[in-house]
Amino acid sequence: MNNAHLHALYTLLSKDLNCQPDDFRRSSDVLTVPAPREGRRLYTPYPPFFQMATLGSNTVISADPQLHPFLKQLLQTAQGHRLFELPALIEIDTALRRFGYRLSPTHFMFLPERDAVPAVSCPVRWFYEQEIHAFYGDKRFPNAICPAFVPERPDRIVVCAYDGETITGMAGCSEDAPHWQQIGIDVLPAYRGKGIGCMLVTLLKNKLLAQGDIPFYGTAAANYASMHTALRAGFQPVWTEITAEPLWIDETQAPK
Repeated sequence: MNNAHLHALYTLLSKDLNCQPDDFRRSSDVLTVPAPREGRRLYTPYPPFFQMATLGSNTVISADPQLHPFLKQLLQTAQGHRLFELPALIEIDTALRRFGYRLSPTHFMFLPERDAVPAVSCPVRWFYEQEIHAFYGDKRFPNAICPAFVPERPDRIVVCAYDGETITGMAGCSEDAPHWQQIGIDVLPAYRGKGIGCMLVTLLKNKLLAQGDIPFYGTAAANYASMHTALRAGFQPVWTEITAEPLWIDETQAPK
């Protein structure tokens, strides 16, 4: 693990969860109140109500003060990474629903660990900044790029694999915080299992490292295909995070 990347991660997460970078090195858990700190990642248009993250030892929780009495009681029975186990998550979700929120999916997050060389090779094309806009609205690529341009986390680079003039897969990165580039990947169903996803992720990861940015990668808790892609591309699992979303995130529950 690149120590510079790890220290940069402590700083990034401290902005996300309104704590100190050293709070992720403590033996005890840390509870804070959300605050809009400059440089944090912005994934929703509304302020965070609940977030927590762990690097495998203690856990840092940032939550609305209304949740603090419940969380302080919970921390007496579950600590550290065990807060991400199902019994604790059920309790947290139940408490959140009293305030009109629910837990979002848990995400395993990866940072570069080693150099990797793609095991396969095929023609690719690179697209940058404004060139990416031509792909918005294409439902084949829900993970590689945002559905539309998002100023808070703009898509920066896309690399596509081709079979003739047919795109077989796309890897893209969005700059979720200054110099923090999250990589996403989509491979068309007919071309999966051929190593194309790993090739594209590796190529993009290598380019980002060469230009001085930090590539990172996230997967849902049970998305083993995506995890294997990350590992083969030279990533390593480093932290786990989860947040809350409003119940009215569903159109059927949106406020009138």
